[in-house]
Amino acid sequence: MLKADLHIHTRYSMDCSTTLEQVINECQKKDINCVAIADHGAIDGALRMKEVAPFPVIVAEEILTTRGEIMGMFLEELVPSGLSMEESITRIKAQGGLLCIPHPFDMVRQSALNSDTIEKIVEQIDVLEVFNARSLLLSSSNKSRTFAKKYGIPGSAGSDAHTAAEIGNVYVEMREFNGKADFLKALSDGKVCGRKTSLFAHFNSTLERIKHNLAGNK
Repeated sequence: MLKADLHIHTRYSMDCSTTLEQVINECQKKDINCVAIADHGAIDGALRMKEVAPFPVIVAEEILTTRGEIMGMFLEELVPSGLSMEESITRIKAQGGLLCIPHPFDMVRQSALNSDTIEKIVEQIDVLEVFNARSLLLSSSNKSRTFAKKYGIPGSAGSDAHTAAEIGNVYVEMREFNGKADFLKALSDGKVCGRKTSLFAHFNSTLERIKHNLAGNK
């Protein structure tokens, strides 16, 4: 049985400083034995993690489109930020990836897709994140679960960790899988577990983003 945290960031994201080694160590301490590394606009960390981690790693990417953030899973190539929603989805699907919607219906996050946008692309959605540990409002998760059930979309969950300590706050208990199709079946039968992350965790990622921007302006 897997304990899969399906939304983790590393130092390859502009708002995170967690190294790959720290991710692996924290996962082993908490018995997390499957992860999706979903850095902002980057897959280098996920590809490297897949090579060195002693457990299954899904190469993912959180992609900022002109309409908000989406996530590609089982990627082989980077999808650039700043493209239209349609073009971004096309590039995910063209490489055999899955389209996941992270933190949907989250009214606090400016980058979250709104209801109208999600409804328009519902037939292309492979996975919907039904519990994100960093989502502040419980109503967001409740709406996500209802939407996923209505349309028969497998529900994923993850810590959205930007620090090592957050890893495993939310995970999915699911059977082992072999490939994308089997992953979707295993996810459909999985059980979401965990708890919300403290509000203070957001300050860490904000600080890292500021440091990144300052370094870029030097």
